[in-house]
Amino acid sequence: MYKVYYLMHSSFVVELDDRYLLFDYFNKEVVADVVNYAGGLPELSKDKKLYVFASHCHKDHWWVQNLKFAEEGYDVKFILSKDIRLGKNFLIRNGIDISVKDKIQFVKPLSKYKVDDMEIVTLRSTDAGVAFVVNVAGKRIYHAGDLSWWNVEGRGELYGEVYGREYKRALKQLLNKRIDIAFVVLDPRMGEDGYFLGLDYFVKNFECEYIFPMHMWGDYKWIERFKNRPDISTLKDRIIDIDRENMIFELED
Repeated sequence: MYKVYYLMHSSFVVELDDRYLLFDYFNKEVVADVVNYAGGLPELSKDKKLYVFASHCHKDHWWVQNLKFAEEGYDVKFILSKDIRLGKNFLIRNGIDISVKDKIQFVKPLSKYKVDDMEIVTLRSTDAGVAFVVNVAGKRIYHAGDLSWWNVEGRGELYGEVYGREYKRALKQLLNKRIDIAFVVLDPRMGEDGYFLGLDYFVKNFECEYIFPMHMWGDYKWIERFKNRPDISTLKDRIIDIDRENMIFELED
């Protein structure tokens, strides 16, 4: 048994026996003009290791104050996309001890890294930064970041085709690999004709035990709308229902 905490937007914590994996946590106040999130961090035990992942620099995926975990008694390491700029002067201006750099592993797309006993593979995003594939404790965990089949209403059919082609190419190395947990974009801003494309492709083409929709900007009704699509009726049980921030899911190994 292990736990997944849904915090908000694309922010999740995966709690394993000896560690936490925190993905794309940000300051909810910086997007308050878009949505008023209630999500926040649960109490994290300092007896467990903490690994903080950030897929890219967008303000709804990264917060520089996350680096202060290093000053608060946590056994912490940071796995950050290289597009997150952390120069000495920037850290000082934000009240961050520059020694934190010793705890950071910067990552680039299409690469493989070893962080302690974890293998981390990065995929190329169709927007910014990377997507993560984390192999830890016999589990494969996928966090998409902003890797999706973007298809904004009004941009035309060719726009969606280009993003679809790049999305499928980015996910190619996951084909024929079992995934235990996946956090996959389901963005209502894409409209009725586009919101489902990325998640639909993932559900139909990848073997995954638990699929968590994310990046919904607090508009959770789109999960039910997606699960009601007739063509995924036999696959929808793998998709986790989320209807609010700060939800905790206990998952079977």
